[in-house]
Amino acid sequence: MPNLPTFVLVHGAFANSFSFAPLQAELALLGHRSAAVDLPGHGFAATYPAAYQTPQDLGALASEPGALKGVSLADNVAHVVEALERAKRNGPTILVAHSRGGVTATAVANARPDLIDRIVYVSAWCPVNLDVGDYYAEPEMANVDAGALALALVGNPAELGLLRVNFRTADPAALDAFKHAFAADLTDDEFRTFLNSFQPDENLDVGTSADRAQAATWGRVPRTYVRLAADTSLPPAAQDRMIREADALTPDNPFDVRTLEGSHLRWLVRPKPAAELLAGLAGL
Repeated sequence: MPNLPTFVLVHGAFANSFSFAPLQAELALLGHRSAAVDLPGHGFAATYPAAYQTPQDLGALASEPGALKGVSLADNVAHVVEALERAKRNGPTILVAHSRGGVTATAVANARPDLIDRIVYVSAWCPVNLDVGDYYAEPEMANVDAGALALALVGNPAELGLLRVNFRTADPAALDAFKHAFAADLTDDEFRTFLNSFQPDENLDVGTSADRAQAATWGRVPRTYVRLAADTSLPPAAQDRMIREADALTPDNPFDVRTLEGSHLRWLVRPKPAAELLAGLAGL
């Protein structure tokens, strides 16, 4: 059925395509096809040093090289563009991005708006007036615990050329910080299950002002923003600010705004409402 869209799913930081499996199952049961991409250095291309296994050797882990060293936003864009080109042969495409995946999705839409029939941000970064890092100094992000990952940071990012976080830590303070930031409304078992799907490394490149939303290209693509109402890592106030900035950039093509209840990760762990929302966008 060539007129049905393909949902192309882009994960966030430290994540991979595996986290979309429950959502893809729900979409399939609603009759929709989807393709979850692993950005370069993610999924089965990720680095899991032996020192990350139990018993951990944090000293060795701090210096082990990782596949994400030198991987750039441009590499992510090229990878997603290739996926969209393949998906486009089968009909329309809907690009869905979560969290940091929104940075990649925005840059993809800047580069190849012709490949995207709709772009959907699910509590995802959509930088318009500021670079991603600069939003953290703004009032909308004032209550975000920017040091949550720092409690389990391993090694020197400047020396490793990447961010490395020990998600297998047993430190109660680090685990509490992670849960508060990402999954306060999940059970402890659900939270730890998701945490064990994270990979330890993430690349450093979140783009520059050239990678912010561009009216002439990105601004041509119909877009939806799915707010996550209880997100504490990208709070609703920050989500709303990016929506306002984007709408001011292209007032003739404003965001279609939807809201889901829950934390940053709840929609992926209990995906039925999200799948129904996405299925409803297929005919727009």
